[in-house]
Amino acid sequence: MKDKILHKATDLFLSLGFKSVTMDDLANEMGISKKTIYAHYENKTQLVEDCTQHLFCAISNGIDHICSLMKNPIEELYDIKKFVMAHLKDEKSSPQYQLQKYYPVIHNTLKEKQFEMMQDCVVDNINRGIELGIYRDNLNVDFVSRIYFSGVTSIKDYRLFPLSKFPMTQLQDDYLEYHLRGIVTPEGRKILNATINSNQE
Repeated sequence: MKDKILHKATDLFLSLGFKSVTMDDLANEMGISKKTIYAHYENKTQLVEDCTQHLFCAISNGIDHICSLMKNPIEELYDIKKFVMAHLKDEKSSPQYQLQKYYPVIHNTLKEKQFEMMQDCVVDNINRGIELGIYRDNLNVDFVSRIYFSGVTSIKDYRLFPLSKFPMTQLQDDYLEYHLRGIVTPEGRKILNATINSNQE
C-alpha cells in the first residue's frame, strides 16, 4: 500500500503542484481513508520528501541509462531533456518552484543531489564532445558544466520566466540550443542543426 500511495501522490503532485494537493485529495483519489495514509506517512512533508526522492532516483537511473548508450553528445543532451520532461509531466504545475517556496529544506537537499548527478553527466558529455571534435577544445569544462546547471535551474524560476510568456517545453529547447551553440565547433553545428530539425518534425 505504501508504494501505491507514493506513486499516486507523486503523480498528483506533478500534475497539480505540491501545495495544491492535500491528504484529503490523495485519500479521495485513491478511495482510501486518510487514516490509511497516516499509517505510512506521519505528515504531508514526509510524503513530499519520499516522493521527491523516489522521482530523483527514477530520473537519475534513466539519465545513467541514456549516458551508458554512448550516443553522440549533442543527441544525448536532447534525449536527457525529453526523458526528464516526460517524467516531470512537462512541468506544467511548476513543481520545482512550488517545492522551493513551500518545502525549502527538501528543495535544497534535492538541488545538491541534482548538482552532483548533473556535474558528472555534463562533464563527461563535454569531454566526449571535445574528443569527437564537435565541441571546442579550448573550453573550461568546469565552468561550462556549472553554468549549464545554473541555467537549467534558473529557467525554472517563474518570476524570471513566467509560463504565460515562456512555455516550459519551448524554454527547455531554447536553453539547450543556447548552451550548445556556445560550445560547438563548425562540425558540431551541423549535427546540432540536424538534431533540432529532427526534433521539430
